[in-house]
Amino acid sequence: MKFFSDLKRNFEQQGILTQIIIINVAVFLTVNVVGNLSHLDLLQYTALPIGGDAFIWKFWTLFTYMFTHAGLMHLFWNMFLFYFMAQVFFTIMGQKKLLYVYMMSGLCGGALVLILGIIFPESFGHSILLGASAAVLGVGAVMAIYSPNYRVYLFGAFELSYKYFFLITFVLSTVIDLTQNTGGKISHMGGTVFGLVYGYFLKKGTDLFDVSLFRARKKPLKVASYNRNYQASSSGNKKNDDELMNTLLDKISKSGYDSLTKTEKEQLFKLSQKK
Repeated sequence: MKFFSDLKRNFEQQGILTQIIIINVAVFLTVNVVGNLSHLDLLQYTALPIGGDAFIWKFWTLFTYMFTHAGLMHLFWNMFLFYFMAQVFFTIMGQKKLLYVYMMSGLCGGALVLILGIIFPESFGHSILLGASAAVLGVGAVMAIYSPNYRVYLFGAFELSYKYFFLITFVLSTVIDLTQNTGGKISHMGGTVFGLVYGYFLKKGTDLFDVSLFRARKKPLKVASYNRNYQASSSGNKKNDDELMNTLLDKISKSGYDSLTKTEKEQLFKLSQKK
């Protein structure tokens, strides 16, 4: 029992990015190693069934498919791309939103394929959907809208704006030859659309992750003046934080992340943790 309690504690100490990668690796090992040793086809319990009514009896697969990979290279490239995109996401926004965007992008991608599979069953047959691609591209799409001119360096040699990096990634992984892995590429589109929409509203000042947006607004209470002063002060602090964040992002867009001073990098990190 101590082993499992230590494992749980170590897992909880990791950041969201690391936890998502660990879950993907753990599911891969379970499906392939444990499945092969036990001679069980565990993919049927974790991959999303497309076409027919199988999904009704395996509804949880709409969540598990985005953590499931059958091949080692499939897992490696998805996690490599996710790590790169999530690092940029974390730098700008912090890790609190990362799991939300990952899950929602994956859900949108899976739901789109599932719906099309019901409408056009002859086009998909009785197939399965698996892989983190839709969720990963959703994370990247947010940054392509929110901070399109953020400078990225590929393999330490090529420098380009994030929007072009994401566009190249999307075209190579999705647009080229739709006759191959059609369901997977459709899921890419669903995840990307969510990321673009989320990034668009976030840039406009509306965070779809903020559940308070959907609650009925309460009328402000009329209280003593010191409370109003406190509210004004809090509002002013938030405005100053937003202005500082925008200044830092503008500098990154023009000259790259490395142009920030050590103090500015620390300020960016602290501000991103508040988001």
